[in-house]
Amino acid sequence: MASDAPTPQPGPWALDWRLFFSLGVTFVWVMLGIIYITSVVGWIDFATLNASSLGSFLEGAFAPLAFLWLVVGFFMQQTQLSQNTKVVEQQLEALRQTAEQAKVQSQAIAADELHSRQDTYLKVAAIVAEQLGTTAGFLVNSWEAEALPQEEWKSIELWDRFGAGDSNAFGLRIMALCFTNAVEPTELFYGTPIRRQHTENFTNAFENLLERARSCDPDDMIGAALRGSQNGRVYRFMLESKPGHDQDDGAEPGD
Repeated sequence: MASDAPTPQPGPWALDWRLFFSLGVTFVWVMLGIIYITSVVGWIDFATLNASSLGSFLEGAFAPLAFLWLVVGFFMQQTQLSQNTKVVEQQLEALRQTAEQAKVQSQAIAADELHSRQDTYLKVAAIVAEQLGTTAGFLVNSWEAEALPQEEWKSIELWDRFGAGDSNAFGLRIMALCFTNAVEPTELFYGTPIRRQHTENFTNAFENLLERARSCDPDDMIGAALRGSQNGRVYRFMLESKPGHDQDDGAEPGD
């Protein structure tokens, strides 16, 4: 079975054919120099050379070797630089992968945080929906007590439905009254100071709910659902029937 251990990288002084070749040429060159001195110059004459002549001889003898080792050192340095470049590229690739992993993790954390905020918001929205239903009930109670005989009141039945979990019971009653023209919307919502106050409480709570939705709803899906809900339609009626309201400027918050 193949080993998973990484392949060892050659060190800065790893031997290759150029080094062996240079050592061989150097050895042969030195031996030729010794033979030349022995057979041509003579060691006695060589030893009696003055400093100037000896320097010129050694300079000429070793200049080719110096050039040879200069060229070999250059190519060996190029090899080492190439190896270092590969190591740096591997490190950069590792850093890039680390950055990508960090990006994915940050996106996952952001998604979890957004999901948590949406869960919290939906819990708060359910509580606010009950508050809006209660406020709508106060509006219906106030209007029925003023405009209808007691035997025609539907508030008791609606409160029973509301208590059973139907938070839209009074909202449906308001919509039915408005659509059937059983009551003028302005009279229903703003006919008395008490109803005006209930209407303002309703619109303020609904606008706050829409505003909070923006912080956890980048796609406006929750906001659109709120505006299309029963409470959203009641809110629209409240805005459009407000005294002095301009129909052309009646865009609700979040549109």
